[in-house]
Amino acid sequence: MNAKKLQNWKILENRKCYEAPPWISHSVHKVSLPDGQVIDDFNQVEIPDYAVVVATTPGGLFILERQYKHGIGKVSLTLPGGTINAGEDPLDAAKRELLEETGLATESWEHLGTYVGDANYGCGRAYVLRAWNAVQVAHPNSGDLEEMEIVQMTKEEILENLVLGEIIAVAAVAALGIAIIGGNNSPFRAA
Repeated sequence: MNAKKLQNWKILENRKCYEAPPWISHSVHKVSLPDGQVIDDFNQVEIPDYAVVVATTPGGLFILERQYKHGIGKVSLTLPGGTINAGEDPLDAAKRELLEETGLATESWEHLGTYVGDANYGCGRAYVLRAWNAVQVAHPNSGDLEEMEIVQMTKEEILENLVLGEIIAVAAVAALGIAIIGGNNSPFRAA
């Protein structure tokens, strides 16, 4: 089967509508499609890239966090993670976030992939990293608005909570799915 050669859209104009650095930027693009059609108002949302950590203990239990998420207005289960600072390596950000939020650390890491939450509008890239054999080395100290409970779960308990709708952030759902299915032995693997 011959695949049609698809072409990128051309950005004719980029009008910034709202900026609240470093958290969010909204712009409207005027774009030209390959067939010549012009779209005057294609919205783009930029947020910082972020790390999502799927960590397990030496006993194979997964580390999750139960916390209030204001974007959804309720408490849910999620994974450790957060914003990658400007110039920061995704692996370093993942290590920092795991330590801050859970007090856990490890030297055994695997990069499971880099993904976007919304391919049409942008919304930052999620670097999904797997942390193996994480052990307690400090008390959690996220230093921000995150009040949470650290929860250890088996794979079966995670699957049950997914079905029950207790894990609803798409980055956490995808990261857990990828980790449970298997990783990809990328260069992030340290041990």
